[in-house]
Amino acid sequence: MGAVSDAFRASEAAQVKPLLIFDLDGTLIDSRIDLANSVNATRDSMGLLPLNNETVYSYVGNGVPVLIKRALGEGATEHDLARAQEFFLTYYRSHMLDFTTLYPGTSEALSRLNEAGVKLAVLTNKPVRFSQAIVEGLGIAPYFLHVYGGNSFEQKKPHPMGIETLMAECGAERETTVMVGDSAVDVQTARNACVHAWGVSYGFQPETFAAHPPDWMAHSMAEVAEKALTAPF
Repeated sequence: MGAVSDAFRASEAAQVKPLLIFDLDGTLIDSRIDLANSVNATRDSMGLLPLNNETVYSYVGNGVPVLIKRALGEGATEHDLARAQEFFLTYYRSHMLDFTTLYPGTSEALSRLNEAGVKLAVLTNKPVRFSQAIVEGLGIAPYFLHVYGGNSFEQKKPHPMGIETLMAECGAERETTVMVGDSAVDVQTARNACVHAWGVSYGFQPETFAAHPPDWMAHSMAEVAEKALTAPF
């Protein structure tokens, strides 16, 4: 009887499907050029010279207010920051899909995970309306149960509020929930929520993993899908 019970529990465990929560920029999508162009259009509107793209990329990950504050630099007043942020949001709304693309294999990996019954969601610090428009524009919106942005909750990543909400809404257990991202912000978010942290090496800020290493590192979305479908959660 004990052997049968153990086998039944093992069978049940094998059927548990994880919840994968993805960061957006640098994880699912390569949005670097559109972000850099929008930041430099904003600087131009303020009478400032453009930044090189790599510098702008290093500013991404903590939401628009932080991005704009970093882009304007020291000496910017609150009025400057507010005016620049309004310009950036207006400009980016019209240009956020000019050059933005999915990383190679992303659509195929999400399709494979979706077909296998894995629960999928997006949690990013980008404004939610832009995030939803981008995943819709790139054709991957149907794969996600929820897409949440930096203004969806009272607190942004690395606060665990977004992950906690998604777990509750998706009926997921902490032990089978994974945050997948390209920077230390995503790892810190996972740690704060006490869930698994997976990193991707190809994103905007892989160097930040030196201070906050993930539990596991992928080099492609195909690897993420394979890990999610074979990991012994």
